Amino acid sequence: MFDSLSDRLGGVFDGLRGRGALKEQDVRDAMREVRIALLEADVALPVVRRFIDAVTEKAIGADVLKSVTPGQQVIKIVSDELVEMLGGEETVGLDLDAKPPVVIMMVGLQGSGKTTSTAKLAKFIREKHGKKAMMASLDVNRPAAQEQLAVLGEQIEVATLPIVEGQQPVDIARRALEAAKLQSADVLMLDTAGRLHVDEALMAEMKAVSAISAPQEVLLVVDSLTGQDAVNVAKSFTDEVPLTGVILTRMDGDARGGAALSMRHVTGKPIKFAGTGEKLDALEAFHPKRVADRILGMGDVVSLVEKAAATINEEDAEAMAKRMAKGQFDLNDLRTQLQQMNNMGGLGMLAGMMPGMKKAKAALANSGMDDKVLVHMDAIIGSMTPKERANPALLNAKRKRRIAAGAGKDVQDVNKLLKMYKEMSRAMKQIKKMGGLKGLGAMFGKGGLDAALGSGGPGLGGPGGMGGGGMPPGLPGLGGPKKK
Repeated sequence: MFDSLSDRLGGVFDGLRGRGALKEQDVRDAMREVRIALLEADVALPVVRRFIDAVTEKAIGADVLKSVTPGQQVIKIVSDELVEMLGGEETVGLDLDAKPPVVIMMVGLQGSGKTTSTAKLAKFIREKHGKKAMMASLDVNRPAAQEQLAVLGEQIEVATLPIVEGQQPVDIARRALEAAKLQSADVLMLDTAGRLHVDEALMAEMKAVSAISAPQEVLLVVDSLTGQDAVNVAKSFTDEVPLTGVILTRMDGDARGGAALSMRHVTGKPIKFAGTGEKLDALEAFHPKRVADRILGMGDVVSLVEKAAATINEEDAEAMAKRMAKGQFDLNDLRTQLQQMNNMGGLGMLAGMMPGMKKAKAALANSGMDDKVLVHMDAIIGSMTPKERANPALLNAKRKRRIAAGAGKDVQDVNKLLKMYKEMSRAMKQIKKMGGLKGLGAMFGKGGLDAALGSGGPGLGGPGGMGGGGMPPGLPGLGGPKKK
């Protein structure tokens, strides 16, 4: 996410940090580089101009240039302006405070991911807000569009309006409202028809459906990978439909970030959600501050903790913490941690969300390591017998050859895995000698690591583990169970 833009800006700011003093020309030269980086990221020109002018005006002030750390001050200003560009400090969520059924109308062009986003949001509403949702497809133009939503509804266990052949969108919306009331649904989601481009017929249909359903939220779904085209589409819809927010899809593949950075300025509406993958739970609330931190390579520890809390099984984490406190760590434990890392998005996702790990993420990519490595390691461990996983000392040359053949890998790969296990096991024993996790925390001063590094910071993993500032699972196994 935003990798190319982040790399460009990182290079500019590394130059600023390395200088003890800054002149006004140094700042202007840096801002010229930032301007080029934003334009290459496909950010709208008016947005770039406004951003550069605001940053330059503040950065060439006497307080900054005469500061002890002028480079850091400039970066802070850039960070603040990025947050402002993305929508401000506060996250704008869904407005569900109305008499049920609250209607959410999904609009957008064909191929933007509207139907999938409808299902993702329905799942999000049920799991995060605890409300009963119902979905209805108003798309009578695209073949099998209504059937697609029905299939997705079954997968996420959310009711969809039965299909009646030949009904027009306005009639479907009216029937959906009646059905939602009868079924006591808290939220009704209307997946409207898309087009290949904005036209009068589409807008007329949107307005007619809006008049019938009186939606509380009108969310525009746009594909972030289309860059400036996404911004133009958003502008067209803003002029015709009373939008309340935007959902950006395929944000996980958006290396540039032009759509995200331009959207708020162009539409005047907040980005409320970001689609971050194909899975039906790959939808995140959009947090401007967290996104700005990711762009500037500062990581996103809060999102990392939330992701861990959602994916890590608490009972497994507590059982593993007890074993680690005793200095116990076998290949079953290693396998559990590898699976946790995979569930949290893999090596690249974790590295991108941890402060200071941007270069480590690049190193992973350059070395040819990717998330398939986790799958391969899991396959190797899965090829072992229960006794071998519990007691790796049994693994002689003959057993290693059998395991490698069973996993479809080389003996060398088995040896690499065992070397990694031995290093982690050694780390566990060292922690036990220091008095366990509590003893390790005490070394950092009164109150342990959470006090020393700040609650929620990227610590080494006190008793709170990922829920209270620990390292993510899989990095020498120091993450304890999440807090209840």
